Amino acid sequence: MENTNGSLVIGEEGLRGHLLTDSPDESAAGTSVLVELENGQKVQIPATVLMRQPDGSYYVPLSLHDFGQSEAPLQEHTPRHETAIVVPVYQEELAVGKRTVETGRARITKRIEEREEVVDEPLLRQEVQIEHVAVNRMWEGPPPPPRYEADKLIVPLLEEVLVVEKRLMLKEELHISRIQKTVHEPQTVVLRTENVTVERVEPNTD
Repeated sequence: MENTNGSLVIGEEGLRGHLLTDSPDESAAGTSVLVELENGQKVQIPATVLMRQPDGSYYVPLSLHDFGQSEAPLQEHTPRHETAIVVPVYQEELAVGKRTVETGRARITKRIEEREEVVDEPLLRQEVQIEHVAVNRMWEGPPPPPRYEADKLIVPLLEEVLVVEKRLMLKEELHISRIQKTVHEPQTVVLRTENVTVERVEPNTD
């Protein structure tokens, strides 16, 4: 049996102490060890709950509340009593659950490649042939509608043209005749007449 006297014991919620006795075989059922807590209390703990740590200390899944103690340490003048306390024995049970775990990632790169292919398919195409046929004939009446001659569509094209025409028109006639008549037209005329008066004058005697 390994000498573990004085080994550090660590539990839940600040539980700390030292192992006072050698740790018996953990696989032996019904065995226990004596542990002195930091508050001076000595407790018996089943050896099966001790779990050896890599640094040589022991871990117990217990806390001060399991022993009916608070986390505050006892005063130095408080007498210590070595009292055996019944410690509940815990049993681990397996709880099976599922969770999603990322096991790896995949990076997908898409690349577009181009290639040329020859496509030769028959296609239907319609074309029209337009022929201008001069007519140059004056048209009277409403515009003529389009018409078909066999499979040919004839569309008349009209154009307004200005027609200038000169003609003689008899506007009026002058009828002239001679008329003779006697008329009186009184007029005032100034006529001059000379009169001569002869008077004899005596010579001047001065």
